Amino acid sequence: MFSVYELYKKSKEADIVLSFRGNVTEDFMASVFLIMESKMEGDAQQQRLRKKVNNILVECLQNLYHHMDESDGEDQPEDKRSAIFLVCRDPINRYSIVTGNHILNSNVEKLKGKIDKVNAMTVEELKAYYREALGNSEFSAKGGAGLGMIEMARKSGNRLEYHFDPVNDTMSFFSLIIKID
Repeated sequence: MFSVYELYKKSKEADIVLSFRGNVTEDFMASVFLIMESKMEGDAQQQRLRKKVNNILVECLQNLYHHMDESDGEDQPEDKRSAIFLVCRDPINRYSIVTGNHILNSNVEKLKGKIDKVNAMTVEELKAYYREALGNSEFSAKGGAGLGMIEMARKSGNRLEYHFDPVNDTMSFFSLIIKID
């Protein structure tokens, strides 16, 4: 059996502002935004950081809501529609948003390529790429034009960290970390 107290201490050490594991719904997203607003209330100097965190949080939750893959196979994970996300703060008041969800193995290379492309761009290149993607209006079957990753990189000013953990023959678990300062 695991220790709840150990979990509590680790979450305190990591300064986890908010954590969640489960299905992401529209009602849930609205609740998260309200909770984060109340947790980040503060002086006017923090307003810019609060706005960045909220904008990136919106993108992250929308990605979880709209782009989570499901497997049709018999070997699919039990909690295939479940996601996880954390909002953490470090001692100098920088934030990290961490998300995780299942993704079809057939989509891993394409997503990895998109993130690597965004990570390789300068600030100016990201702005131009965003305008280009917006102008192309090539929306996917799930509604996005690939703007979310671009927007997260632009707003955070940092590279997007990611990892894919194989779950089975058809699914992997995709983890994304966005650092905001």
